[in-house]
Amino acid sequence: MLLKIHPDNPNPRQIQKVIDCLTDGGIIIYPTDTVYGLGCDIYQTKAVDRIAKLKGIKKEKANFSFICHDLRHLSDYTRPLNNTVYKLMKAKLPGPYTFILNANSNVPKLFQSRKKTVGIRVPGNNIALQIVRELGHPIMSTSIYNDDEILEYLTDPELIYEKYQDLVDIVIDGGPGDNQPSTILDCTGEEILLVREGKGEIASDLQEER
Repeated sequence: MLLKIHPDNPNPRQIQKVIDCLTDGGIIIYPTDTVYGLGCDIYQTKAVDRIAKLKGIKKEKANFSFICHDLRHLSDYTRPLNNTVYKLMKAKLPGPYTFILNANSNVPKLFQSRKKTVGIRVPGNNIALQIVRELGHPIMSTSIYNDDEILEYLTDPELIYEKYQDLVDIVIDGGPGDNQPSTILDCTGEEILLVREGKGEIASDLQEER
């Protein structure tokens, strides 16, 4: 299904269709403030398996992120944040950033893996935020483009639908996507490290991961 949703004022009935799909174990492609993402309900194990298979990766080795609508529920999935990290996240989110944080024991339970970290995203996109808000918990997400070959057509939701219509349950048309990914910051150590410079601006004093 190709579902058009207004990017500024998402229709509640359309959002509910997405929620029903997610809670039924479906997977979706949806807009963010960067590239379009592939996502599912974090509590639907079979949906997580479908995404891992679609991406051709092992679930326990995948770099999936959690899409949240604010910082309130971080403690459900991460260890306590220090003041520096919390202030940075509060200043930058919602926005085009992925923060890698130390995971608590809930993450391995959800994905049946030994993952010690989790990526957290709070995108500046009303559709994505409304989906997570109405769902009541994060959705798991991964980019739908190849890191080594950014394909321009993947910014067009109608062309995304042509490519993925038989592989996912809903493709949300929220307008043209960006072709620049999020900036990734590793906040698991004593220093905040830049893993990938993307759309989000970064402070000059951050250390770059080697």
